[in-house]
Amino acid sequence: MADLRVNIAGVEFKNPVIAASGTYGFGECYTDLYPLSKLGGISCKGSTIEPKDGNPPSRIAETPSGILNSIGLQNPGIKAFINYYLPTLLKSDTAVIANVAGATLDDYAKACELLDQTDVHMIELNISCPNVKQGGAAWGISCDGAAAVTRAVRKATKKPLMVKLTPNVTDISEIAKAVEAEGADCVSVINTLLGMKIDINTRRPILHNNVGGLSGPAVFPVALRMVWQVARAVKIPVVGMGGISKAEDAIEMFLAGASALQMGTAIFTDPYSPLKVIDGIEEFMDNNGIRNISEMVGQVKPW
Repeated sequence: MADLRVNIAGVEFKNPVIAASGTYGFGECYTDLYPLSKLGGISCKGSTIEPKDGNPPSRIAETPSGILNSIGLQNPGIKAFINYYLPTLLKSDTAVIANVAGATLDDYAKACELLDQTDVHMIELNISCPNVKQGGAAWGISCDGAAAVTRAVRKATKKPLMVKLTPNVTDISEIAKAVEAEGADCVSVINTLLGMKIDINTRRPILHNNVGGLSGPAVFPVALRMVWQVARAVKIPVVGMGGISKAEDAIEMFLAGASALQMGTAIFTDPYSPLKVIDGIEEFMDNNGIRNISEMVGQVKPW
């Protein structure tokens, strides 16, 4: 039997499939379908230091093979996450990852200081948030910005730290190296690609925020390429995400260099898709005599 366990930055996952932040909420919408213990882990909806209402609607637009979203980080705030959602999640027999977002370095640091006092297994930093002190540009689009957030959070917590990288950059491998140098224990690659959709009758963008993040199968080839680039550039583990919807996608991600995976948009169309991917990975490994996930990681053979 194949051993699906993976260890990322000292955190043990029973299998390599993690529910991605934002798409799975805090897990409460899925527990009637199957126990969260079936998953390797859950990256919870992004939390900010104060509650956020998010962007006005419309906030979701369908596209060919994907969706655009501009939710605006709607969430109840980090204290509500810690006091209300986290205790239940920690009883679910799966790895729990707290996703943190912020507009300033203090926002990130304060949220992570609070999380440091909990039993959450890992923290994931969303650095695609606008830096309000730098004209609204995302923290993660420059090496300096990404490094600054990672440095501030590394001082605030001893928890294993995953940094979620934005693909909306010139060279994602340079951003990865910058956060690695400041103490990131692993990186998750990629967040959504910036996109747009227009109503040709009203001549207005479908999304009230004009633009939004594109996710789903359409972005998979881009995500795969970036995982491959990042995995060759850093020594820390890479968690691959972006358009994964079936076991074959997962295997490709491993071969490109991912040590674990996150699934998001596929869950909207089929909430059982993570379980199907887990089963498909195990079947592939058994059929090919592969004992551990690590035997596949980074084994692509470029021409």
